Amino acid sequence: MPLTHAYAAQSADAKLEPFSFHRREPGENDILLEILYCGVCHSDIHQVRNEWGGSMYPMVPGHEIVGRVSRVGAEVKAFHVGDLAGIGCFVDSCRTCDSCRAGQEQYCEVHLAATYNGTEMDQVTPTYGGYSKRIVVNEEYALKIPGNLSLQRVAPLLCAGITTYSPLKYWKLEKGQHLGVIGLGGLGHMAVKFGAAMGAEVTLFSSSPSKEQDALRLGADHFIISQDRRAMKGLASSLDLIIDTVSAPHDYNDFLSLLHRDGTMVIVGIPTTPGGVAAFSLVQKRRNLAGSMIGGIGETQEMLDYCGKHNIMSDVEVIPMQQINTAYQRMLKSDVKYRFVIDMSSLPDFL
Repeated sequence: MPLTHAYAAQSADAKLEPFSFHRREPGENDILLEILYCGVCHSDIHQVRNEWGGSMYPMVPGHEIVGRVSRVGAEVKAFHVGDLAGIGCFVDSCRTCDSCRAGQEQYCEVHLAATYNGTEMDQVTPTYGGYSKRIVVNEEYALKIPGNLSLQRVAPLLCAGITTYSPLKYWKLEKGQHLGVIGLGGLGHMAVKFGAAMGAEVTLFSSSPSKEQDALRLGADHFIISQDRRAMKGLASSLDLIIDTVSAPHDYNDFLSLLHRDGTMVIVGIPTTPGGVAAFSLVQKRRNLAGSMIGGIGETQEMLDYCGKHNIMSDVEVIPMQQINTAYQRMLKSDVKYRFVIDMSSLPDFL
């Protein structure tokens, strides 16, 4: 069983600190991945601090993983030693329910094995994530990395990328349509990039005037301060699709009013407190309020291939593992453009 060094939280109010554990021995269909980079998602903070409930400790976060294959099982066909591979938000699922058979494993109706803060398919063995030196996964839940992309900037695509790509594809964003993106953070900046690449007219909504130049640089056509009532009113009933990436409490009704008839607002950010929705906001123009959670394995591979074709990557700040607690503090202040990525070579293979 491979000994693995990592950083873990021992409780909801504890800092992340060095931690060691044993990964399972790779089976005949598994690959052993030496982790090179791991993105830092805001959901890592939510779960480390038990803000969503149900957190299990010790917790090794991290579900935006890029690494190199160092061992393959006897029956592995898709990967070879030395190949690059990625792992996203889950490492297994039941494979037999309607969602799994439809390629929507993220909605598995039996048991989804989350990459961390979850359990393996035995529903007993805890899963530990990518703030670690290595990970074992079945080859069917690993992803191919396009060779033309920077590995540092690919890692966040495994969560932030697919979280925003999936709803744009599901709700069939078309060239020339008007897309609204709420929030310019790790998720929002990817939604802007994808929307622009797909040929949409993109409007970025933010409460921070300082983000305007970045929004335009990333591909937005328009920038609106969400507290500017006059500017918001001027966009009433004009948007075809809105991607809401904000995880802080905010008024959904302000943005629902911007949708055209039959338009849809998709929630991908998860505030820790419920938001209220007025029935009239939906009824008036037959508007839709929906949610979306990452994507299945096939769609995530499609997203990575799309990024390779269009040279789309996350904007990142690379940090050593030892700075993770400071990174969390900075994330809470929105002091990152736009995703922290941990260089796992900074974590020695001995503690």
